[in-house]
Amino acid sequence: MTSTDQALRYQAYGYIAAGISSLMLVHAIGRFAFTPLLPYFIQDHLITITQGADLATSNYLGYLIGALLAVYLNRPDRLKRYVRLGLIINAALTLLQCFTAAYTPLLLLRLANGISNGLVFVLAPALILEWLSEHQLTRLSGLVYFGVGLGLIISGILVDWTAPFFTGQWRWLPIAIACIPLLIFSLYQISKIQIHPQVKTSQIQQKLFDTNSTPLFISYIGAGLGYILPMTFLPALAHQVGGDHGFLVKNVWLITSLSCSLFIPIWNSLGARWGDRQALLGSYWIQGLGALLVLVMPNIWGVLACAIFVGAGFLGSVMCTQRLARFFQPHQGPKLSAAMITIYAGAQLFGPWMAKFWIEHGGSLQQSFAVGVLAFIWGLFWTWRTPKKMTA
Repeated sequence: MTSTDQALRYQAYGYIAAGISSLMLVHAIGRFAFTPLLPYFIQDHLITITQGADLATSNYLGYLIGALLAVYLNRPDRLKRYVRLGLIINAALTLLQCFTAAYTPLLLLRLANGISNGLVFVLAPALILEWLSEHQLTRLSGLVYFGVGLGLIISGILVDWTAPFFTGQWRWLPIAIACIPLLIFSLYQISKIQIHPQVKTSQIQQKLFDTNSTPLFISYIGAGLGYILPMTFLPALAHQVGGDHGFLVKNVWLITSLSCSLFIPIWNSLGARWGDRQALLGSYWIQGLGALLVLVMPNIWGVLACAIFVGAGFLGSVMCTQRLARFFQPHQGPKLSAAMITIYAGAQLFGPWMAKFWIEHGGSLQQSFAVGVLAFIWGLFWTWRTPKKMTA
């Protein structure tokens, strides 16, 4: 390796680190810290379980809006500007939640949080992937998603280990403090990224949905709907069925996060070795098994199995789907990422709503995980229908 190649690789890792910290800030901490916080908010009588479902739905609606905005804001010359703006807004909204005890304002804050999250989650990886593509380093693109796994670990630790010291809305404070260094580092690193896209007119006019990519897009509905119930309600369910297993109840989110982080390089490797289509099928199998085990083992062990399997698989679905879509549509860039995440976010909207509907009509939170099992079967079927090779 020449000194130039080595310098380029170091530069790539710096930009990937910016993507990691950005996703930690907006997605793993800004968004999913709500999941381990939910049982504590219920315990503090700040909200009820059905209000928690509404807050989650509001956030996921915002995420969808943000992803749709990204479709129209994906001009390469402005990517950096929108990513930095989204990061600043998201961190500010997280801080504002410390001062918000009323349900309706919190509903609006979670909506706005979702919008800024959706915008950054689409545009930050797209910006970094564009730079990596220019320098023939796309094989490193999956590393950006370490931000989700690491952020989930940090959010779980911050919430559970500081739980004795805070009550009510002030439980957001450790989360807000953690956002500050992540924001500073992300803004600094992203400001240094320079891309020089060269896209032909014929490429811009290429259809996004065709015979190759349409089954993949349809399968992604199952990924979004399937994972969102565990990733929203697992800690709350653990508190319901945990009994005397206090240590496991307290750390179920941490276990989910560790499983997620450990499997990111594994999915990256499996996708390279087997092909992303085969790896994607495997991710649906393992997540479907996790959701099923909650139903057949109505205790803390079923919850833990779900935490491990869904935690292990959900980012595999994201990484492999994104790369497979880029294989079918190599010239769509940020537009492709925005379209995929819009589908993913749209599917997520229905998970908390279905859980709320089921609970209000006499069902249990645990039983609502059947929706996840069916969703993963859907994803499995349509991924199997996705072509193994590009067809004309």
